[in-house]
Amino acid sequence: MHATSSPLAILQAHSLPSAVQAEIERLILGGELPVGRRINEVALAERFGTSRGPVREALRALEECGIVRAERNRGVFVREVSLVEADEVYDLREVLDEFIGRRLAERIAEEPLEQLKALLREMSEATSAGDVKRYHALNLSFHDVLVDAVGNSHLSATYRRLTKELLLYRLRGLAEGGGLAVSIAEHAAIVDAIEARDPARAGRLLRAHAADSRARMHKAADPVYSRSAR
Repeated sequence: MHATSSPLAILQAHSLPSAVQAEIERLILGGELPVGRRINEVALAERFGTSRGPVREALRALEECGIVRAERNRGVFVREVSLVEADEVYDLREVLDEFIGRRLAERIAEEPLEQLKALLREMSEATSAGDVKRYHALNLSFHDVLVDAVGNSHLSATYRRLTKELLLYRLRGLAEGGGLAVSIAEHAAIVDAIEARDPARAGRLLRAHAADSRARMHKAADPVYSRSAR
């Protein structure tokens, strides 16, 4: 079993298939299983110390979530979201982000506010070190704290489903779109507006942050599409 996995600890709180699903999703969102990669069920079963059954069940659930895709006689692959699909997701994300910003500025509790500040400090350190993967993971955590702090479970579930579909462009946009320094500045301004209890500014900044993330996505996609057109 892989040294970084601890399925027994996870199983204390989750069923086996859901624990495996969470671990596979973590590997995908962390970039260890990149977009387009064929998923090796045997290797994952060995890594988690389980049979292939729970892995198959986890992959079926991830397919329903839009994270992986199954091809007949070929296997299961980490799904690649098209630029058109990603744009459609961003149309929705911008609206939700504005709502989140406004709501948090109105009534955020002290604990999530402090969590955001702590994550912001870690993101700044990752920016200084040029550590894109660490920044990407912290960025996911930052937005998780934002949406969960609203206290609406349906919003959290919808928002996570949408943002997971952007996994390819979120990581590539930060790495190739010149986004680290700009992104950290945007996050800092958002936290300042929320702490200042300014709903209009917080909503506007969070929506603009989503729009800028979309722009970085397009900037990162340009060389990919220009190469494929040759």
